[in-house]
Amino acid sequence: MHIYLARHGQNEDNARGILNGHRDLPLTELGREQAREAGKNIVDHQLVFDVVLTSPLLRAKETAEILAAIAKLPPPSVHPLLIERDFGVMTGKLASDIKVLCRPDIIETNTVTYFLSPEGAETFPVLLERAHALLQELEDSYSDETTILLVTHGDMGKMLYACYYDLSWHDVLIQFHFGNSELLKLTPHSKPEDAHVFTIHQHNH
Repeated sequence: MHIYLARHGQNEDNARGILNGHRDLPLTELGREQAREAGKNIVDHQLVFDVVLTSPLLRAKETAEILAAIAKLPPPSVHPLLIERDFGVMTGKLASDIKVLCRPDIIETNTVTYFLSPEGAETFPVLLERAHALLQELEDSYSDETTILLVTHGDMGKMLYACYYDLSWHDVLIQFHFGNSELLKLTPHSKPEDAHVFTIHQHNH
């Protein structure tokens, strides 16, 4: 089975530096343009998908609908396990406050500072278990020849990548940036380090 992961385009919280989690604000105009660019890149790379599944959150659904229309893909269906990590008490907080509110329980990269276990938040090991459950469900539901596009979020996308390639969640957090409307491939014949199909110029992290 061939699985590809797209992250949603920029939404209003992204643009204001606010931690989304399960908050459900729409894409910005830039986010819609990123989704259109992703759709055009899918066409340029001659990718064809049998199934498109999306997170239930608006920013992912909008992205999925836009790129599916441009690339002439099947209509997206919502899958609840693709929802972003629950950020707990950090939901709605400024990303710039992570170091102040969550230190020392953080992981810093060049682009993102990850908080690990604030009150009420899904931890990355728990998120990894959710990723495993989703991949197992896909394996049970679709044939080996099926090509699937999953439209999801930054943290959930990285845990799907970690689970598929059997990598440490910690290592994956610092390994690469998964930007808005970028595409990763999880396929039997691709190496983890070659997962990026295309990147998109980013205006936020």
